[in-house]
Amino acid sequence: MEPPCIAVEPDCWRRPALADAVIAGGGRVTAPSEAEALVWAEPAAPELLPGVLEDGAGIEWVQLPYAGIENLTHLLDRDHRWTCGKGVYAEPVAEHVLMLALAGLRGMGSFARAQNWSPPEGRNLLGGRVTVLGGGGITESLVRLLEPWDCRITVLRRHPLPMDGVERVVGPESLHDALSDADVVVVALALTPETTGIIDAAALNAMAAHAWLINVGRGRHVVTDDLVEALSAGSIGGAALDVTDPEPLPEGHRLWSLDNCLITPHVGNTPEMGLKLLANRVTENVRRYIAGQELLGPIDVDLGY
Repeated sequence: MEPPCIAVEPDCWRRPALADAVIAGGGRVTAPSEAEALVWAEPAAPELLPGVLEDGAGIEWVQLPYAGIENLTHLLDRDHRWTCGKGVYAEPVAEHVLMLALAGLRGMGSFARAQNWSPPEGRNLLGGRVTVLGGGGITESLVRLLEPWDCRITVLRRHPLPMDGVERVVGPESLHDALSDADVVVVALALTPETTGIIDAAALNAMAAHAWLINVGRGRHVVTDDLVEALSAGSIGGAALDVTDPEPLPEGHRLWSLDNCLITPHVGNTPEMGLKLLANRVTENVRRYIAGQELLGPIDVDLGY
């Protein structure tokens, strides 16, 4: 049996590693015109994808590189099988969430900016209540990482099915109730029309006065002006943001100057950290494609993730 012909496009710094991953999985790297599958290597260039698919009339399966595909959803169709990086980056992002949670609760925003010996502040994560918006791979990894802290975890997801290690799982209609008693609220959702702006003034008002908001989803999950107002008023404990709206966050933006706001520049998973993980996913999916098995990270065209 001949190895399947798989294109890796466009030409960018990820391409050599992903081409090697295709070969490791048993595929043969070819031009799009000869390919039956495509590994898309550049998430920041969606405008190039239609032309590649037009050249590759025989392409049946498309592997996208990231879990978040909001800049590519307009290209989804039913003529192809689509997969993405769902779950690929869950471990490093969950680790980043844990770091931000500890830093926020322990007052690192204030201490890192201080110019003198300041009064004590901080709360324990140990035994705390954590609410996570989203029930995907990041949440599964985070639940495992939180085991030593003996946290009581609530997960909000579209379909409230039980999850291992989670005290309760609720649906979207229970958002404010799920926020009300949390010490830490983590946003780890796919960005869809339904989840855009899910953390608005009403949601922030539902949070406890000491609670920290952590966003590792997308910046547009949070209404930035509402968050600035809540942080400035001290109506929540603080926010730790790996993603912002707008992004990059402009120099001089109010969020930069708030002691109760920690910002990291979308580095929960850096491209360099994630390339090896993505390559492993490509190798496994090529192997599964050859074997006729279910592919990892399937995209629901109707839901857009």
